[in-house]
Amino acid sequence: MTAARRPAPRLLLGGTGSGCGKTTVSSALLYALKRRGVPLGAFKCGPDYIDPMFHTAVLGLPSRNLDLFFTDAADCRAQLARHIPVGGVGVIEGVMGFYDGVSGDTDTASAAHLARATGTPAVVVVRPQGQSLTLAAVLAGLKGFAPNTLAGVIVNGVSAGMYPFYKGIVEQSGLQAYGFLPPVPEAAIPDRHLGLVTAGEIQDLQRKLSLLADAAEQGLDVDGLLDLAGTASPLEPPAPLLPADVQGPDAARPVRIALARDPAFCFYYAQNLDILRALGAELVEFSPLADAHLPDNIQGLYLGGGYPELHLKALAANRSLRAEIHDRVQGGLPTLAECGGFLYLHERLSDGQESYPMAGVIPGEGTLTGRLQNFGYVTLTARRGGLLGPAGASIRAHEFHYARSDDPGDGFTAQKPNGRSWPCVHVRDTLYAGYPHLYFGSNPQFAARFVRKCSEVNRI
Repeated sequence: MTAARRPAPRLLLGGTGSGCGKTTVSSALLYALKRRGVPLGAFKCGPDYIDPMFHTAVLGLPSRNLDLFFTDAADCRAQLARHIPVGGVGVIEGVMGFYDGVSGDTDTASAAHLARATGTPAVVVVRPQGQSLTLAAVLAGLKGFAPNTLAGVIVNGVSAGMYPFYKGIVEQSGLQAYGFLPPVPEAAIPDRHLGLVTAGEIQDLQRKLSLLADAAEQGLDVDGLLDLAGTASPLEPPAPLLPADVQGPDAARPVRIALARDPAFCFYYAQNLDILRALGAELVEFSPLADAHLPDNIQGLYLGGGYPELHLKALAANRSLRAEIHDRVQGGLPTLAECGGFLYLHERLSDGQESYPMAGVIPGEGTLTGRLQNFGYVTLTARRGGLLGPAGASIRAHEFHYARSDDPGDGFTAQKPNGRSWPCVHVRDTLYAGYPHLYFGSNPQFAARFVRKCSEVNRI
């Protein structure tokens, strides 16, 4: 007998483009709902790491990425079913513009695609700078461009006095206005080369979030948004997180894997960590900035992405940890290093002006440049066997970095959806080190091989 589908009220907050305020509005709404005692789940459309950190700062819970390039619609619906609390509401933040997908001429993996595929009503955030009636034309175009679940609009960055005017403009498009968020200068979130600064870098973040929630309570139609969330399609019970053929090690104790977590290394997909734990991993956090040694009794090492280029002096000054990581990785400790973690493993890392010593595992230097390097979705295919898979094994991933490496590796081929490809990643029997951020949900066998390899290491 098939298990019954259950209601899972939820909304997707899309936008007309990057910079319209999706993260601000999503965080404000989440905080306002939290104040009301509504159980919440937070999600981000697409591969971004930074926006989910703001959701997590609001809720104290992981925010999960829903990405239709990485996985299929069934997996995205399963994540929603798994992480929207019973009796609660899910809020999904969109990505870029509403129809912007994996390339410039398709809406695949866009916010619109995700909302359709998951049966989630969508509200678009607009910032009507320099627009009046043209805004109605833009919204009517969004509404009629392609099949969608678009139901309403939130107007961002306008005053209470101007909102009635824009409400009338919105309604001329045939969409419903769900309120406004006024400018809150004291709650502005700065940005940098990879997007917004991370939530952990803002010392008064809770005060800023509280101010945004005050503005949301005053300007947004929160009750109307909750009613709209209730129209979302019910969800089937989620399938198990891991397929039956994906097995962790047969170990009596959890496999201890050191996980770098501090302001320099903070880019991790929550789903990746869920999968590692489901395979029997115990993730033991440490800080390459502050800790003189790796955690005790570890059997593996995971160095995620982040902003090591902003902390070069502190990373270089931590000589004891750099030396220990060098010796342990070269000695065969199974190690997964992505983007910022990959750069940390180089002999040196430069901010473009001064060069600093790093862990010395990867020959040569990484250098921060003034322009974006490889960017976007890729499919990685192993050119030879190594830590995470045999030759020919593939996984979906994402790159976004301004740094270049003297030696980016050649153990995988990365291919973009447009067909462009290049070699990348250092591969050994005990090492994956390269720019691409992996998404284990697209091939959990990669995670399983990593945990099994770690389980073979004696605890030291």
